[in-house]
Amino acid sequence: MGEEVGARTFSREDRARYREKVRRCLDVFAEMLRESRFDVERPMTGLEIELNLVDDDSRPTMRNADVLAAVADPSFQTELGQFNVEINVAPRRLVGTGTAEFESHVRASLNAAEEKARTVDAHMVMIGILPTLEPGHLTAGALSANPRYALLNEQIFAARGEDLRIAISGVERLATTADTITPEAACTSTQFHLQVSPVDFAAYWNAAQAVAGIQVALGANSPLFFGRELWRETRVPLFQQATDTRSEEIKAQGVRPRVWFGERWINSVFDLFEENVRYFPALLPVCDPEDPAQTLAAGGVPRLAELRLHNGTIYRWNRPVYDVWKGRPHLRVENRVLPAGPTVVDTIANGAFYFGLVRALAESDRPLWSQMSFSAAEENFTSGARHGIDAQVYWPGLGYLPATELVLRRLLPLAHQGLDGWGVDPAERDRLLGIIEQRCLTGRNGASWQVATLHRLESADHLDRPEALREVVRHYVELMHSNQPVHEWPVP
Repeated sequence: MGEEVGARTFSREDRARYREKVRRCLDVFAEMLRESRFDVERPMTGLEIELNLVDDDSRPTMRNADVLAAVADPSFQTELGQFNVEINVAPRRLVGTGTAEFESHVRASLNAAEEKARTVDAHMVMIGILPTLEPGHLTAGALSANPRYALLNEQIFAARGEDLRIAISGVERLATTADTITPEAACTSTQFHLQVSPVDFAAYWNAAQAVAGIQVALGANSPLFFGRELWRETRVPLFQQATDTRSEEIKAQGVRPRVWFGERWINSVFDLFEENVRYFPALLPVCDPEDPAQTLAAGGVPRLAELRLHNGTIYRWNRPVYDVWKGRPHLRVENRVLPAGPTVVDTIANGAFYFGLVRALAESDRPLWSQMSFSAAEENFTSGARHGIDAQVYWPGLGYLPATELVLRRLLPLAHQGLDGWGVDPAERDRLLGIIEQRCLTGRNGASWQVATLHRLESADHLDRPEALREVVRHYVELMHSNQPVHEWPVP
């Protein structure tokens, strides 16, 4: 969500001052783009994974402070809910065995963290939405202690003026209300970061948007919420609704939501930041002492703190990121469409597929987005979230077809090409994309495994729904530390 923010209240003067400051940041950012003041020499990739914490009975446990103290690893950080933590993986280049290094690092870190978490009676699980969550777990008392979360909660509900209404119609239906943003904490994701140059940013962002629906279809891992079977990636509609600052009347006026797919292909990274400033009022109008124009004029690198903080409260599924590292500014595409899990090797395979595919599409002589409407990309995203690996999607020249068929016929060869462009070791390329291929051939991903396991436990073992859900989670805790990708998991 950007920088740390302490507890405070905001006046009308604060909001006016912030609006002026964020617009000044936008002007400075535009000047930096014109002068090409960005690090583009050694593009890096990054990875973040949000995890759930459960007790020995597979129920959520509100122990993230205790777990973080026991783990004592700065890579692990707090998240919105007390039953969440996040691991931030050090950025790497993909060249050679970069993907294998990501995998070995994440696996070692998670295994060590799980061992230490057990000392405080907790276990970590990579699953998009924890199936054993109940309404009583998502109250104000479940928010993590960091004041920024309480402040964000306060500002969202001040903007709405009423409780949240969550309504999701899938295989089953759910309708509930919430008086805090804690339902957002139910949504745990994997975030891939890709550093790109300003001149290439639009092509990579457009490519990421074009394939978002395919990513979600293949990687869906959130079919269950509050004991109901909903969308295959229920995290998508839940996150959209849990962070919505709009009342019903404001929605009817066409005001854009803060969780946003977007509405057009872009020509520059500036388009995205400018839209953020033009369309969305500030949630956290905190001003930084720096004058970005003076810093830039003096030959320094401005932090653009207000622009970054504002950007962090607008939840695009592919979000632009401006950051400064070792005194040099850079740009990243933050790909936020995938849920966490199910395993480390599935996560790295998803990353390899994404990094390879977007590079091939971004460098294509005839851009995909010149052949495909933006609304078609958004339609694919919704279809992938609703139906998962069984989704039907649209692709130029092929029309509507199963997502798995599209991947096997067209997208895997492109991902191979893109990974070759990154210089990924051929054996690594084939190993990871082979996992994506087998997932398509078997029709098995995290969401389909959860649903198949739940139904078998209910029908064959005659377990009631709550007990069956606990068994699903117990198996996840065991299997996430194995070397088996999800398509190899047996239905117990």
